Amino acid sequence: MNAEMAKNDPKMGEKTGYELIDSGDSEKLERFGDVVLSRPDPQALWPKRLPESVWADADGIFFRKAKDGEWRFTNLNKDYKKWPINFSGLKFWIKPTPFKHVGLFPEQASNWDWLRAKISAAKIADSKNAANDIEVLNLFGYTGGATLACAQAGAKVVHVDGSKSAIGWARENAELSGLADKPVRWILDDARAFVTREIKRGRLYDGIIMDPPAFGHGAEKEVWKIEEDLLPLVADCMKILKSKTAESAGPLFFLMNGYSAGYSSTAYGNNLAPLTEKFGGTIETGELTMKESNNGRLLPAGIFARWSRN
Repeated sequence: MNAEMAKNDPKMGEKTGYELIDSGDSEKLERFGDVVLSRPDPQALWPKRLPESVWADADGIFFRKAKDGEWRFTNLNKDYKKWPINFSGLKFWIKPTPFKHVGLFPEQASNWDWLRAKISAAKIADSKNAANDIEVLNLFGYTGGATLACAQAGAKVVHVDGSKSAIGWARENAELSGLADKPVRWILDDARAFVTREIKRGRLYDGIIMDPPAFGHGAEKEVWKIEEDLLPLVADCMKILKSKTAESAGPLFFLMNGYSAGYSSTAYGNNLAPLTEKFGGTIETGELTMKESNNGRLLPAGIFARWSRN
């Protein structure tokens, strides 16, 4: 098993893009387009490098309040409900939420590049068979970054999420990125229930992506607990991957992401071991990080495990 540190290093200084300006004292200072935001990040267990005056000058600061929190913005004459940015060859609507997320996870850029490369290489290798579409299932798809990257590379995508608002947001991002006419099915459903039905329907996929939370709810308020539900879901997903036949080279990839569950990327990677036993290929595991623009310090932002057949 190969270990990889996946680092997101976007071009800095582009006022339409993203920048991690500084981090420390359990906070991070970021620029989304021309808006600078300060929000909590428990991984930033080190001192800040920039003076507090720089942090205090942020356009928006997130404050903890009861269970969630609230944003406080300095320019009351400007509407901060949403604004567009360019990032990693795509466009996203940034919307500050009461649970501190803004709809973009910049550390995923390296995964999006990996997905694009796998899909593009597969399409080139099978360019003579135009009917052999690459079909991808994206579970817990949220605001659609991975879905849009796959669609951009020429895959058909089924995007599943249990939140109606998240699916609406993802569709807005698709339209903003000029991908609204791509073959994407937007499914409001519980991930486990959807996969169970796909097994019954005999539907098969070339690639699967999943980004499961530690805890959450499905479309019908089904409770998701990663310690109870992850293993059965992965096992079911193995049943809807294409088999190696005379007509098919077998599945193309399986990508898993993790954030706050406290698990190691090695644990995620071990779930993908059956794929190497059956199809060969390679498993990579590691951390997702973001690089500060002023000094190159890395901020941990999650884990990944990914299998590909080549």
